[in-house]
Amino acid sequence: MAVREIRKLGDPVLRKKAQRVKKIDAGIVTLLEDMAETMEHYKGVGLAAPQVGHSLALVVVRPGEDFPVFEFINPEIVSCSGEETDLEGCLSCPGTYGQVTRCTEVRLKYQNRRGETKSLDASGFFARILQHELDHLAGIIFVDKATDLVSGEE
Repeated sequence: MAVREIRKLGDPVLRKKAQRVKKIDAGIVTLLEDMAETMEHYKGVGLAAPQVGHSLALVVVRPGEDFPVFEFINPEIVSCSGEETDLEGCLSCPGTYGQVTRCTEVRLKYQNRRGETKSLDASGFFARILQHELDHLAGIIFVDKATDLVSGEE
């Protein structure tokens, strides 16, 4: 595993729509493992493949210390409900924070590393992270949705 460079706001890869993963091979598994290590290294709670320079529909999430790292290949939100506004930041926008309105509950459909189609229901902070990371797969960065943006020193 390796820690990869986090792409910052202004990098064109962050604005591209990520491509679906057609074949889950050793390269995809290595990328997922590197993404998890990179997320942990930078003390993030989620990371999408475009943030490490790969325009692929891959996301890793770890919503807290008591959770494992979740891997999502070709994730899609199939339903969401509720609404809450809260503070967000992003590893690709260091030192910038803003208020973002998101659903409080989501149902996610995705593939695991064995290619099996799965679903997951998430709420609260976990649901917020998933929505934030899936936005990255659509070329959307939280600053596009945020209000009351503040930028400070990293």
